[in-house]
Amino acid sequence: MSLKIRLARGGAKKRPYYFIVVADARMPRDGRFIEKIGAYNPLLAKDNEMRVQVDAERAQYWLEKGAQPTERVARFLSALDLVKWQPSNNPQKAQPGKKAQERKEERKAKEEAAREAAAAAEAEPAAEAEAPAEEEAEA
Repeated sequence: MSLKIRLARGGAKKRPYYFIVVADARMPRDGRFIEKIGAYNPLLAKDNEMRVQVDAERAQYWLEKGAQPTERVARFLSALDLVKWQPSNNPQKAQPGKKAQERKEERKAKEEAAREAAAAAEAEPAAEAEAPAEEEAEA
């Protein structure tokens, strides 16, 4: 039987309150559980010590038995130094793919070429205007 340490929702509509429970991984979120080991009230301020309450001894016991905490519970338990929590998001995942990056580079090159062509077109009439003025001065 695989065990999870996870949140079970309680409270009223739009007023969430969660219990930190040890449950069989196959049971539903708010279904049957083995033991309540804490509570989490997200409505309280983040600096309030009553926001997260965990029985550290029982959590340690269940971790030794092989219970796996969910991402959110692992974050709570890391504050008690029971588990090592690392963010699981991958910042590289948001980067565009190879083809999108190639298209972006091509677009940049075209824009740069267009800018250079526009700058050259502006410089030509100015150069032509200066050239006749110089010829008149020589004559």
